[in-house]
Amino acid sequence: MRLATWTGTFLVVALLTLSTGPSMANQEDPYAPLKRFSQVLDLVETNYVREVPREDLINGAIRGMLEDLDPHSMFMAPEDFQEMQISTSGEFGGIGIEISIRDGRLTVIAPIEDTPADKAGLQAGDLILEIDGDSTQDITLIEAVKKIRGPKGSEVNLTILHKGEGKPLTVPIERATIPILGAKSEVLESGYLYLRLTRFNENTTREMRAAIKKTKKKGELKGIILDMRNNPGGLLEQAVSVADTFLSKGNIVYIQGREKDNRKDFDARPSSGDVDVPMVVLINAGSASASEIVAGALQDHNRALLVGERTFGKATVQTVIPLSDGSGIKLTTALYYTPSGRSIQAEGIAPDLVYPFEAPSEKEERGKVMRERDLSGHIETNNGAKGKDKQTITDKAKEMLERDNQLRMALQLVKKLPSLSLIKSGGN
Repeated sequence: MRLATWTGTFLVVALLTLSTGPSMANQEDPYAPLKRFSQVLDLVETNYVREVPREDLINGAIRGMLEDLDPHSMFMAPEDFQEMQISTSGEFGGIGIEISIRDGRLTVIAPIEDTPADKAGLQAGDLILEIDGDSTQDITLIEAVKKIRGPKGSEVNLTILHKGEGKPLTVPIERATIPILGAKSEVLESGYLYLRLTRFNENTTREMRAAIKKTKKKGELKGIILDMRNNPGGLLEQAVSVADTFLSKGNIVYIQGREKDNRKDFDARPSSGDVDVPMVVLINAGSASASEIVAGALQDHNRALLVGERTFGKATVQTVIPLSDGSGIKLTTALYYTPSGRSIQAEGIAPDLVYPFEAPSEKEERGKVMRERDLSGHIETNNGAKGKDKQTITDKAKEMLERDNQLRMALQLVKKLPSLSLIKSGGN
Protein backbone atom coordinates (compact mmCIF):
# COMPACT_ATOMS: atom_id res chain seq x y z
CA MET A 1 0.00 0.00 0.00
CA ARG A 2 2.87 2.29 0.83
CA LEU A 3 4.57 1.83 -2.55
CA ALA A 4 1.20 2.18 -4.25
CA THR A 5 0.61 5.39 -2.35
CA TRP A 6 3.90 6.87 -3.44
CA THR A 7 3.42 5.62 -6.98
CA GLY A 8 0.07 7.39 -6.95
CA THR A 9 1.79 10.48 -5.66
CA PHE A 10 4.32 10.40 -8.47
CA LEU A 11 1.52 10.09 -11.01
CA VAL A 12 -0.20 13.09 -9.48
CA VAL A 13 3.05 15.03 -9.57
CA ALA A 14 3.64 14.01 -13.18
CA LEU A 15 0.13 15.04 -14.19
CA LEU A 16 0.51 18.35 -12.44
CA THR A 17 3.83 18.90 -14.10
CA LEU A 18 2.26 18.26 -17.50
CA SER A 19 -0.99 20.15 -16.99
CA THR A 20 -0.15 23.24 -14.97
CA GLY A 21 1.09 26.51 -16.29
CA PRO A 22 3.61 28.99 -14.92
CA SER A 23 1.26 30.07 -12.10
CA MET A 24 1.92 26.78 -10.25
CA ALA A 25 5.66 27.32 -10.27
CA ASN A 26 5.57 29.98 -7.59
CA GLN A 27 6.55 29.45 -3.95
CA GLU A 28 2.99 28.81 -2.81
CA ASP A 29 2.65 25.72 -4.93
CA PRO A 30 1.69 23.05 -2.32
CA TYR A 31 3.07 20.34 -4.56
CA ALA A 32 6.50 21.89 -4.96
CA PRO A 33 8.08 19.72 -2.19
CA LEU A 34 6.71 16.58 -3.83
CA LYS A 35 8.08 17.70 -7.19
CA ARG A 36 11.47 18.22 -5.54
CA PHE A 37 11.28 14.78 -3.97
CA SER A 38 10.39 13.25 -7.33
CA GLN A 39 13.31 15.04 -8.97
CA VAL A 40 15.76 13.79 -6.34
CA LEU A 41 14.43 10.26 -6.60
CA ASP A 42 14.88 10.36 -10.36
CA LEU A 43 18.40 11.77 -10.03
CA VAL A 44 19.41 9.05 -7.57
CA GLU A 45 17.92 6.26 -9.65
CA THR A 46 19.65 7.56 -12.77
CA ASN A 47 23.03 8.70 -11.50
CA TYR A 48 23.90 7.01 -8.21
CA VAL A 49 27.14 5.03 -8.28
CA ARG A 50 25.28 1.72 -8.00
CA GLU A 51 21.76 0.61 -8.69
CA VAL A 52 19.42 0.81 -5.73
CA PRO A 53 15.92 -0.71 -5.77
CA ARG A 54 13.21 1.92 -5.71
CA GLU A 55 11.63 0.13 -2.73
CA ASP A 56 14.78 0.75 -0.69
CA LEU A 57 14.89 4.40 -1.69
CA ILE A 58 11.26 4.97 -0.75
CA ASN A 59 11.63 3.11 2.56
CA GLY A 60 14.70 5.19 3.35
CA ALA A 61 12.83 8.39 2.56
CA ILE A 62 9.91 7.43 4.80
CA ARG A 63 12.29 6.39 7.57
CA GLY A 64 14.13 9.69 7.38
CA MET A 65 10.87 11.67 7.31
CA LEU A 66 9.60 10.06 10.53
CA GLU A 67 12.87 9.98 12.44
CA ASP A 68 13.37 13.66 11.70
CA LEU A 69 10.17 14.44 13.63
CA ASP A 70 11.29 13.24 17.05
CA PRO A 71 13.34 10.40 18.61
CA HIS A 72 10.32 8.09 18.97
CA SER A 73 8.50 8.28 15.61
CA MET A 74 9.77 5.64 13.20
CA PHE A 75 9.09 3.48 10.17
CA MET A 76 9.23 -0.28 10.61
CA ALA A 77 9.79 -2.66 7.71
CA PRO A 78 7.71 -5.88 7.95
CA GLU A 79 10.37 -7.79 9.91
CA ASP A 80 10.91 -4.82 12.22
CA PHE A 81 7.18 -4.43 12.80
CA GLN A 82 6.94 -8.10 13.73
CA GLU A 83 9.79 -7.71 16.22
CA MET A 84 8.07 -4.76 17.84
CA GLN A 85 4.92 -6.82 18.35
CA ILE A 86 6.95 -9.65 19.90
CA SER A 87 8.67 -7.33 22.35
CA THR A 88 5.37 -6.34 23.94
CA SER A 89 3.78 -9.76 24.11
CA GLY A 90 6.14 -12.71 23.82
CA GLU A 91 9.86 -13.43 23.95
CA PHE A 92 12.83 -12.86 21.67
CA GLY A 93 16.47 -13.71 21.20
CA GLY A 94 18.75 -10.90 22.32
CA ILE A 95 20.65 -9.45 25.26
CA GLY A 96 17.78 -7.68 27.07
CA ILE A 97 18.35 -3.99 26.63
CA GLU A 98 16.27 -0.91 25.87
CA ILE A 99 18.07 1.58 23.62
CA SER A 100 17.37 4.91 21.97
CA ILE A 101 19.09 7.57 19.88
CA ARG A 102 19.90 10.57 22.09
CA ASP A 103 21.80 13.55 20.72
CA GLY A 104 22.70 11.39 17.73
CA ARG A 105 24.31 8.70 19.88
CA LEU A 106 23.11 5.16 20.46
CA THR A 107 22.29 5.20 24.17
CA VAL A 108 21.27 2.60 26.74
CA ILE A 109 17.93 3.57 28.29
CA ALA A 110 17.84 0.60 30.63
CA PRO A 111 18.98 -3.02 30.78
CA ILE A 112 16.19 -5.51 31.48
CA GLU A 113 16.72 -7.13 34.84
CA ASP A 114 18.37 -10.58 34.96
CA THR A 115 19.22 -10.56 31.25
CA PRO A 116 22.71 -10.91 29.68
CA ALA A 117 22.95 -7.12 29.31
CA ASP A 118 22.15 -6.61 32.99
CA LYS A 119 24.65 -9.26 34.07
CA ALA A 120 27.33 -7.76 31.76
CA GLY A 121 27.07 -4.49 33.70
CA LEU A 122 25.41 -2.26 31.11
CA GLN A 123 23.75 0.71 32.75
CA ALA A 124 21.30 3.48 31.88
CA GLY A 125 23.12 6.31 30.08
CA ASP A 126 25.92 4.15 28.63
CA LEU A 127 26.84 4.92 25.01
CA ILE A 128 27.16 2.04 22.52
CA LEU A 129 29.98 3.11 20.21
CA GLU A 130 30.33 -0.07 18.15
CA ILE A 131 28.39 -3.28 17.49
CA ASP A 132 30.62 -6.16 16.45
CA GLY A 133 33.29 -3.65 15.44
CA ASP A 134 30.96 -1.55 13.28
CA SER A 135 30.56 2.09 14.30
CA THR A 136 27.13 3.19 15.48
CA GLN A 137 27.67 6.66 14.08
CA ASP A 138 24.51 7.60 12.11
CA ILE A 139 22.95 4.19 12.80
CA THR A 140 19.16 4.11 13.04
CA LEU A 141 17.38 2.62 16.02
CA ILE A 142 15.95 -0.21 13.95
CA GLU A 143 19.35 -1.06 12.47
CA ALA A 144 20.85 -1.17 15.95
CA VAL A 145 18.12 -3.47 17.25
CA LYS A 146 18.59 -5.82 14.30
CA LYS A 147 22.35 -5.97 14.89
CA ILE A 148 22.06 -6.60 18.62
CA ARG A 149 19.31 -9.21 18.47
CA GLY A 150 20.02 -12.73 17.28
CA PRO A 151 19.62 -16.43 18.03
CA LYS A 152 20.08 -17.73 21.56
CA GLY A 153 23.69 -18.78 22.19
CA SER A 154 25.23 -16.47 19.59
CA GLU A 155 27.48 -13.62 20.72
CA VAL A 156 27.54 -9.90 20.09
CA ASN A 157 30.42 -7.57 21.00
CA LEU A 158 29.45 -4.11 22.18
CA THR A 159 31.96 -1.30 22.62
CA ILE A 160 30.59 0.67 25.55
CA LEU A 161 31.42 4.03 27.06
CA HIS A 162 30.06 4.01 30.58
CA LYS A 163 28.44 7.22 31.72
CA GLY A 164 31.03 9.50 33.36
CA GLU A 165 34.05 7.52 32.13
CA GLY A 166 36.55 8.47 29.43
CA LYS A 167 37.75 5.10 28.15
CA PRO A 168 35.50 2.72 26.19
CA LEU A 169 35.61 -1.03 26.63
CA THR A 170 34.40 -3.91 24.49
CA VAL A 171 32.02 -6.34 26.19
CA PRO A 172 31.21 -9.75 24.65
CA ILE A 173 27.63 -10.74 25.48
CA GLU A 174 26.01 -14.08 24.72
CA ARG A 175 22.44 -13.74 23.52
CA ALA A 176 19.65 -15.57 25.31
CA THR A 177 15.90 -15.97 25.09
CA ILE A 178 14.56 -12.84 26.71
CA PRO A 179 11.32 -13.52 28.57
CA ILE A 180 8.93 -10.65 28.76
CA LEU A 181 8.22 -10.59 32.49
CA GLY A 182 6.38 -7.51 33.57
CA ALA A 183 6.37 -7.91 37.34
CA LYS A 184 8.37 -9.69 40.03
CA SER A 185 7.88 -9.72 43.78
CA GLU A 186 9.62 -10.48 47.05
CA VAL A 187 8.58 -10.19 50.70
CA LEU A 188 11.24 -8.03 52.37
CA GLU A 189 9.87 -8.24 55.90
CA SER A 190 6.69 -9.73 57.22
CA GLY A 191 3.87 -7.66 55.71
CA TYR A 192 6.08 -5.56 53.41
CA LEU A 193 5.99 -6.51 49.75
CA TYR A 194 8.55 -5.50 47.13
CA LEU A 195 7.04 -5.20 43.64
CA ARG A 196 9.46 -4.86 40.77
CA LEU A 197 7.95 -3.70 37.46
CA THR A 198 10.48 -4.32 34.69
CA ARG A 199 8.33 -3.05 31.81
CA PHE A 200 4.69 -2.45 30.92
CA ASN A 201 3.72 -5.29 28.59
CA GLU A 202 0.38 -7.05 28.18
CA ASN A 203 0.83 -9.09 31.36
CA THR A 204 2.26 -6.55 33.81
CA THR A 205 -0.92 -5.63 35.72
CA ARG A 206 -2.11 -9.23 35.91
CA GLU A 207 1.27 -10.42 37.23
CA MET A 208 1.46 -7.57 39.76
CA ARG A 209 -2.05 -8.15 41.12
CA ALA A 210 -1.39 -11.89 41.36
CA ALA A 211 1.70 -11.19 43.50
CA ILE A 212 -0.32 -8.92 45.82
CA LYS A 213 -3.09 -11.49 46.14
CA LYS A 214 -0.60 -14.27 46.88
CA THR A 215 1.05 -12.20 49.63
CA LYS A 216 -2.29 -11.30 51.23
CA LYS A 217 -3.24 -14.97 51.43
CA LYS A 218 -0.16 -15.64 53.54
CA GLY A 219 -0.61 -12.79 56.00
CA GLU A 220 -1.35 -9.12 56.54
CA LEU A 221 -0.13 -6.69 53.87
CA LYS A 222 1.29 -3.62 55.65
CA GLY A 223 3.11 -1.77 52.90
CA ILE A 224 4.37 -1.91 49.32
CA ILE A 225 7.58 -0.78 47.68
CA LEU A 226 6.96 -0.31 43.97
CA ASP A 227 10.26 -0.37 42.09
CA MET A 228 10.18 1.20 38.61
CA ARG A 229 13.88 1.98 38.33
CA ASN A 230 15.25 1.32 34.83
CA ASN A 231 11.73 0.58 33.59
CA PRO A 232 11.65 1.97 30.02
CA GLY A 233 7.83 1.98 29.78
CA GLY A 234 5.54 0.17 27.37
CA LEU A 235 1.78 0.09 26.95
CA LEU A 236 -0.29 3.07 28.07
CA GLU A 237 -3.26 0.96 29.14
CA GLN A 238 -1.02 -1.09 31.40
CA ALA A 239 0.30 2.05 33.08
CA VAL A 240 -3.30 3.14 33.70
CA SER A 241 -4.36 -0.22 35.14
CA VAL A 242 -1.28 -0.42 37.40
CA ALA A 243 -2.01 3.06 38.82
CA ASP A 244 -5.71 2.19 39.11
CA THR A 245 -4.77 -0.68 41.44
CA PHE A 246 -3.61 1.87 44.03
CA LEU A 247 -6.16 4.63 43.37
CA SER A 248 -9.91 4.37 43.85
CA LYS A 249 -10.88 7.68 42.25
CA GLY A 250 -9.55 10.67 40.36
CA ASN A 251 -7.66 11.19 37.14
CA ILE A 252 -4.62 9.02 36.40
CA VAL A 253 -3.42 10.71 33.23
CA TYR A 254 -4.78 12.58 30.26
CA ILE A 255 -3.45 12.81 26.74
CA GLN A 256 -3.78 15.75 24.41
CA GLY A 257 -3.43 15.53 20.64
CA ARG A 258 -2.83 18.30 18.14
CA GLU A 259 -6.44 19.47 18.33
CA LYS A 260 -7.83 20.77 21.65
CA ASP A 261 -10.91 18.54 21.44
CA ASN A 262 -8.66 15.48 21.17
CA ARG A 263 -8.12 15.33 24.94
CA LYS A 264 -8.75 11.92 26.47
CA ASP A 265 -8.89 11.27 30.20
CA PHE A 266 -8.06 8.02 31.98
CA ASP A 267 -9.63 7.87 35.45
CA ALA A 268 -9.35 5.48 38.38
CA ARG A 269 -12.35 3.32 39.21
CA PRO A 270 -13.20 1.85 42.61
CA SER A 271 -12.72 -1.91 42.80
CA SER A 272 -12.74 -4.60 45.47
CA GLY A 273 -9.14 -5.31 44.50
CA ASP A 274 -7.91 -1.78 45.24
CA VAL A 275 -4.83 -1.65 47.46
CA ASP A 276 -4.64 1.12 50.08
CA VAL A 277 -1.61 0.23 52.19
CA PRO A 278 1.30 2.73 52.47
CA MET A 279 3.55 2.88 49.41
CA VAL A 280 7.04 4.00 48.46
CA VAL A 281 7.95 4.22 44.76
CA LEU A 282 11.56 3.90 43.60
CA ILE A 283 12.49 5.82 40.43
CA ASN A 284 15.65 6.84 38.57
CA ALA A 285 16.85 8.20 35.22
CA GLY A 286 15.93 4.90 33.56
CA SER A 287 12.26 5.25 34.58
CA ALA A 288 10.55 6.43 31.41
CA SER A 289 7.19 6.88 29.73
CA ALA A 290 4.64 4.50 31.30
CA SER A 291 6.71 4.43 34.51
CA GLU A 292 6.43 8.19 34.69
CA ILE A 293 2.66 8.04 34.17
CA VAL A 294 2.31 5.77 37.23
CA ALA A 295 4.78 7.77 39.31
CA GLY A 296 3.16 11.08 38.35
CA ALA A 297 -0.35 9.89 39.20
CA LEU A 298 0.64 8.48 42.59
CA GLN A 299 2.62 11.62 43.42
CA ASP A 300 -0.14 14.05 42.39
CA HIS A 301 -2.68 12.17 44.52
CA ASN A 302 -0.27 12.00 47.49
CA ARG A 303 -0.77 8.24 47.32
CA ALA A 304 2.93 7.31 47.53
CA LEU A 305 6.29 8.74 48.47
CA LEU A 306 8.70 8.87 45.49
CA VAL A 307 12.32 8.08 46.37
CA GLY A 308 15.44 7.99 44.20
CA GLU A 309 16.47 10.19 41.28
CA ARG A 310 14.77 12.33 38.59
CA THR A 311 13.12 10.26 35.85
CA PHE A 312 13.88 10.17 32.10
CA GLY A 313 11.29 12.73 30.92
CA LYS A 314 9.36 11.13 28.04
CA ALA A 315 5.80 12.45 27.95
CA THR A 316 4.87 11.64 24.37
CA VAL A 317 2.39 9.02 23.19
CA GLN A 318 3.08 6.97 20.09
CA THR A 319 0.38 5.32 18.02
CA VAL A 320 1.39 2.17 16.16
CA ILE A 321 -0.22 2.07 12.72
CA PRO A 322 0.07 -1.15 10.69
CA LEU A 323 0.30 -0.86 6.92
CA SER A 324 -1.18 -3.36 4.49
CA ASP A 325 2.16 -4.81 3.35
CA GLY A 326 3.12 -5.88 6.89
CA SER A 327 5.19 -2.83 7.69
CA GLY A 328 4.08 -0.15 10.12
CA ILE A 329 4.83 3.22 11.58
CA LYS A 330 5.10 4.44 15.14
CA LEU A 331 3.94 8.04 15.18
CA THR A 332 3.88 10.52 18.04
CA THR A 333 0.24 11.60 18.20
CA ALA A 334 -0.17 13.16 21.64
CA LEU A 335 1.44 14.43 24.81
CA TYR A 336 0.40 13.14 28.20
CA TYR A 337 -0.09 15.13 31.39
CA THR A 338 -0.23 14.13 35.04
CA PRO A 339 -3.51 14.66 36.95
CA SER A 340 -2.39 18.13 38.09
CA GLY A 341 -1.87 19.15 34.44
CA ARG A 342 1.92 19.17 34.39
CA SER A 343 3.91 17.94 31.42
CA ILE A 344 7.15 16.19 32.30
CA GLN A 345 8.44 16.14 28.69
CA ALA A 346 12.24 16.54 28.76
CA GLU A 347 11.90 17.41 32.45
CA GLY A 348 11.17 14.15 34.19
CA ILE A 349 9.58 13.67 37.60
CA ALA A 350 11.52 14.82 40.61
CA PRO A 351 11.33 12.42 43.56
CA ASP A 352 9.95 13.60 46.90
CA LEU A 353 13.19 12.40 48.45
CA VAL A 354 16.36 12.56 46.34
CA TYR A 355 18.42 9.56 47.32
CA PRO A 356 21.02 8.38 44.73
CA PHE A 357 21.93 4.75 44.34
CA GLU A 358 25.31 3.74 45.71
CA ALA A 359 26.74 0.52 44.32
CA PRO A 360 28.46 -1.69 46.91
CA SER A 361 32.21 -1.10 46.81
CA GLU A 362 34.68 -3.90 46.09
CA LYS A 363 35.88 -3.53 49.69
CA GLU A 364 32.35 -4.12 50.96
CA GLU A 365 31.99 -7.11 48.66
CA ARG A 366 35.26 -8.59 49.86
CA GLY A 367 34.37 -7.90 53.47
CA LYS A 368 31.03 -9.62 53.27
CA VAL A 369 30.60 -11.73 56.39
CA MET A 370 29.72 -15.37 55.98
CA ARG A 371 26.57 -16.21 57.92
CA GLU A 372 24.59 -19.35 58.65
CA ARG A 373 22.21 -18.59 55.80
CA ASP A 374 25.16 -18.63 53.37
CA LEU A 375 25.83 -22.28 54.17
CA SER A 376 24.36 -24.79 51.76
CA GLY A 377 21.56 -26.84 53.36
CA HIS A 378 21.04 -24.57 56.37
CA ILE A 379 17.74 -24.97 58.27
CA GLU A 380 15.02 -22.41 57.59
CA THR A 381 12.70 -21.19 60.35
CA ASN A 382 9.83 -18.73 60.32
CA ASN A 383 10.84 -16.44 63.19
CA GLY A 384 8.50 -13.56 63.89
CA ALA A 385 5.54 -15.03 62.05
CA LYS A 386 2.41 -15.01 64.17
CA GLY A 387 -0.95 -16.65 63.70
CA LYS A 388 -1.75 -17.23 60.06
CA ASP A 389 1.22 -15.15 58.91
CA LYS A 390 3.18 -17.54 56.70
CA GLN A 391 5.14 -14.99 54.69
CA THR A 392 8.70 -16.22 54.27
CA ILE A 393 11.70 -13.89 54.20
CA THR A 394 14.12 -15.40 51.72
CA ASP A 395 17.88 -15.10 51.51
CA LYS A 396 17.33 -13.32 48.22
CA ALA A 397 15.36 -10.58 50.00
CA LYS A 398 18.11 -10.15 52.59
CA GLU A 399 20.78 -9.98 49.88
CA MET A 400 18.73 -7.44 47.91
CA LEU A 401 18.57 -5.20 50.97
CA GLU A 402 22.30 -5.57 51.66
CA ARG A 403 23.24 -4.50 48.12
CA ASP A 404 20.71 -1.72 47.54
CA ASN A 405 20.83 1.43 49.67
CA GLN A 406 17.70 2.87 47.99
CA LEU A 407 15.73 -0.24 48.79
CA ARG A 408 16.84 -0.16 52.43
CA MET A 409 15.73 3.47 52.68
CA ALA A 410 12.40 2.66 51.01
CA LEU A 411 11.71 -0.13 53.49
CA GLN A 412 12.40 2.15 56.46
CA LEU A 413 10.20 4.87 55.00
CA VAL A 414 7.24 2.68 54.13
CA LYS A 415 7.06 1.58 57.77
CA LYS A 416 6.82 5.25 58.83
CA LEU A 417 4.51 6.51 56.10
CA PRO A 418 1.31 6.74 58.16
CA SER A 419 3.02 9.15 60.57
CA LEU A 420 4.67 11.03 57.66
CA SER A 421 1.23 11.56 56.12
CA LEU A 422 0.02 13.09 59.38
CA ILE A 423 2.97 15.49 59.38
CA LYS A 424 2.34 16.42 55.73
CA SER A 425 -1.35 17.12 56.45
CA GLY A 426 -0.54 19.21 59.52
CA GLY A 427 -1.73 16.55 61.93
CA ASN A 428 -5.35 16.72 60.83
